[in-house]
Amino acid sequence: MNTKFFILILSIVTLAFTSCCNYTQTSTSLKSDTDTASFYIGYNFGGQFKTTGIKPNLEAFIAGVNVALQSKDAPADPQAMSMYVNAYVQKAMAAKAEQTKKDGEEFLAKNKEKKDVTTTESGLQYKVVTAGSGAIPAATDRVKVHYKGTLLDGTEFDSSIERGEPFEFEAGSGVITGWSEAIQLMPVGSKWTLYIPAELAYGERGTYGGPIGPNETLIFEVELLEIVAPVPDGEEGGHEGHNHE
Repeated sequence: MNTKFFILILSIVTLAFTSCCNYTQTSTSLKSDTDTASFYIGYNFGGQFKTTGIKPNLEAFIAGVNVALQSKDAPADPQAMSMYVNAYVQKAMAAKAEQTKKDGEEFLAKNKEKKDVTTTESGLQYKVVTAGSGAIPAATDRVKVHYKGTLLDGTEFDSSIERGEPFEFEAGSGVITGWSEAIQLMPVGSKWTLYIPAELAYGERGTYGGPIGPNETLIFEVELLEIVAPVPDGEEGGHEGHNHE
């Protein structure tokens, strides 16, 4: 990011923060372009803090911005400060990933004990919401599904239902491992809830830029609508709009 533009962003953020004393408010009047830009920038900063697991001290944050804007002496060498922040962020991200992994393992361990939940040898868990009576897809079949994906805290990160367009893909590839396994167990017409461990989803890396962080256990509601056709030789599966792999 260009330094001058970064300073401009911070100045807008500072004005937004210093215009009031309530650091916990979540609504404000957006009467001008500056107001709107300030809110959007603040939202983006907050999202980055949440993604990395950082809970900033807003007073210290604003003080640091003001020191820079007022050209006062920095508390440390710029390179040293940058190295410190990078190390802090990496530490915060690692701690969040470890906690996420622990939360997922605890959830799955408890969920496994439920009578209506089946656990496969791989660790995939599923619950039959609606039992279909159609054919079960082979790995080379192209299938069409509707789905909704959420994190353990209930945050919805994707939904073909919201988009109004079923997701079509090759059953044996082009999707995360947990999906591929589940689809090849489901009769057409079925609706299942899938509980997918991180190692059968996006693992330690998560998805680039979010919304799925490292070590996330995922929950999907999946309805298998139909088997479209076997994939012809030489044709690749997958889906450009939302690739689960």
